[in-house]
Amino acid sequence: MMSRLGTRDLRRIFENLDKNSDGQVSLEELNWLLEKIGVHYSMDELELSIGKPSLDFDEFLYFYDSISSEGTARSGGLESPEGNEGDGDQETDLAEAFRVFDLNDDGFISSEELQSVLSRLGLWDERSGRDCSSMIRAYDTNSDGRLDFEEFKSMMLITIS
Repeated sequence: MMSRLGTRDLRRIFENLDKNSDGQVSLEELNWLLEKIGVHYSMDELELSIGKPSLDFDEFLYFYDSISSEGTARSGGLESPEGNEGDGDQETDLAEAFRVFDLNDDGFISSEELQSVLSRLGLWDERSGRDCSSMIRAYDTNSDGRLDFEEFKSMMLITIS
């Protein structure tokens, strides 16, 4: 599962994926992003689902909506690769999202891991002045400098509600 992103964040992701700045994201570029966040489709499945070789921004938004848990339930869009239909098991979705951020598989998300994943998704800008350590501290209830799954889950449930 991906937490619900705003249009501005989705625009930045789209622009980062659109390497040749033609206003289109190819299936290959889209598949690269999906694999980075732990969603795996074969190119044939993706092509069958999309029905065309590339997406403009509005189509990208529709695709995002169709694979997010709320969008799948609402629009009857793509099923997740695990076969969850509709809203799915929120705990499982959060565990999958946690694994995307827990790069070293130690059961915790450090500020370095958070920054690395946000950078790969095009959501991190060094010039923004944001600090991943302070983002972690905001939800780090036991003050160990990293997020465990329960802290991550609390953060995500606050963010999506």
